[in-house]
Amino acid sequence: MQDEAIVIVGAGECGARAAQALREEGFVGLVTLIGAEPHAPYERPPLSKSVLTDEGLEGSHQIIAAERLAELGVRFLPGVSAIAISRPKRCLILSDGSRLSYARLLLATGANARRLPIPGADGPNCVYLRSHDDAMRIRRALGSDCRIAIVGGGFIGLEVAASARQRGAEVTLIEVQPRLLARCVPEDIAGVVIDKHVENGVDIRCGEALDRIEHHEGKATLHCRGGAVTADLVLIGIGAMPETGLAAEAGLQCDNGIAVNDRLQTSDPNIFAAGDCCSFPLGIYGGRRVRLESWRSAQDQGTVAARNLLGRDEPLTAVPWFWSDQYELTLQIAGLIDEGRATIRRDLGDGAFILFHLADDGRLVAASGIGPGNVVARDVRIAEMMISRAARPAPADLASPDVKLKALLAR
Repeated sequence: MQDEAIVIVGAGECGARAAQALREEGFVGLVTLIGAEPHAPYERPPLSKSVLTDEGLEGSHQIIAAERLAELGVRFLPGVSAIAISRPKRCLILSDGSRLSYARLLLATGANARRLPIPGADGPNCVYLRSHDDAMRIRRALGSDCRIAIVGGGFIGLEVAASARQRGAEVTLIEVQPRLLARCVPEDIAGVVIDKHVENGVDIRCGEALDRIEHHEGKATLHCRGGAVTADLVLIGIGAMPETGLAAEAGLQCDNGIAVNDRLQTSDPNIFAAGDCCSFPLGIYGGRRVRLESWRSAQDQGTVAARNLLGRDEPLTAVPWFWSDQYELTLQIAGLIDEGRATIRRDLGDGAFILFHLADDGRLVAASGIGPGNVVARDVRIAEMMISRAARPAPADLASPDVKLKALLAR
């Protein structure tokens, strides 16, 4: 394939990792990486954390510098968008009017912030956190004289709440659901997170419907069923939508994202998709189609996609894994919690604990833990390996801190 051209659309974690992996796998043909933002590829997880809190931080966390891409022989096109795919001609049309031919194409277009469908949600005091520029706007606003209202009690909203309190801002968090993290985190762990935010002065209002947002003289007024909230800045963090427009217009199959097989290949054999934008069947869960939004999944899929662009025919087998840092707490999740039918708790001391989620047949299908620092990291990692091996550990062994998880893995 040395004379063939591979084009990657999307210069985030997944796209940048795929570009590097192509060279690591020995591909010597032309590689083009297209990024809609003017920045070199950067990490997104720090946008809600250290980018908002670290003093003296002027830039974001780069994945790879433009100079390094040049050293690898990767042609990097920042500030350019792909607007159409001509599948018959194997050609990509760009926003600057240029055209790129490809032998293989990887779509790593990521996801966009879900918009809040109420009046005023796109007003001058509202911001959605998805990019480096979004984070810089929030960072400039934060301080002891800032009042920020956060709409959405998911990970983005809670991480920004923690960062804002660290910067001294007053924080009100509004969530329409009866509790925070209702869609993705067990109630026991969510309770620890909620207590920590309340302890740090966050005003949390759950079960609160928001009707409209009005903007006047630099302030925003959020009209809720339970009363009005006034803020200098409104962060809206109600989830993300996969960026499928380019794929859909090209006639590629979409299903909660760009639909791919377990090799990350779309309905066009010359086009692959990876990262937040795609959904795929996960073998360890019986081929259940999932779409994952996480840093490590983007890395894993970028590497697998690169190998399969080169004809390696490698299935995606990684266990889903996610983490969140809030104050001194770290939350980690391995696997899909909703696959579990029974839950076993293991206490680790100092308030840290892990929940093991078992299927009806006793298989370990997920593990979720929370605690200060990296207390839960090692055990969640071992649980992740057990999940990948379809292990069926005895519930009593999982519950007992005297039984080493490593010993269960060895069995």
